[in-house]
Amino acid sequence: AVVVPRSFRLLDELEKGEKGDAMSGVSWGLADAQDITLTNWNGTIFGPPGTAYENRIYSLSLTAGPNYPQDAVEVRFNTRIAMGCVDANGAIVPRWGILGTWKREFTIENVLEQLRREMTSSANRKLPQPPENASY
Repeated sequence: AVVVPRSFRLLDELEKGEKGDAMSGVSWGLADAQDITLTNWNGTIFGPPGTAYENRIYSLSLTAGPNYPQDAVEVRFNTRIAMGCVDANGAIVPRWGILGTWKREFTIENVLEQLRREMTSSANRKLPQPPENASY
């Protein structure tokens, strides 16, 4: 199998994020357009309808370390949220879902979509949420 270099992979993810239409309820892009290392990313999740997250927009920070995509991205919510996989500082627990079973093929988009699906799970969908616009 051909192993695509980190920078090529991240450029591909960036292009997809910039062309995305957010119809899946998520969006992503570089935190700083001048970041030639492609390390720091912003993500957005639109709260799914019929959940405690509905009509809210959640901001996240993602870090693609030097070993990405071999190693998972680090993910942290900037917007306060009550969810089982989020610690007291807004970080996603590394053993959660897609991060805990990381495969090289997974992408930033996959992580954001999985988090949005997690919001609809029976364990999270009705959790009382912090006040709107509260941040970590």
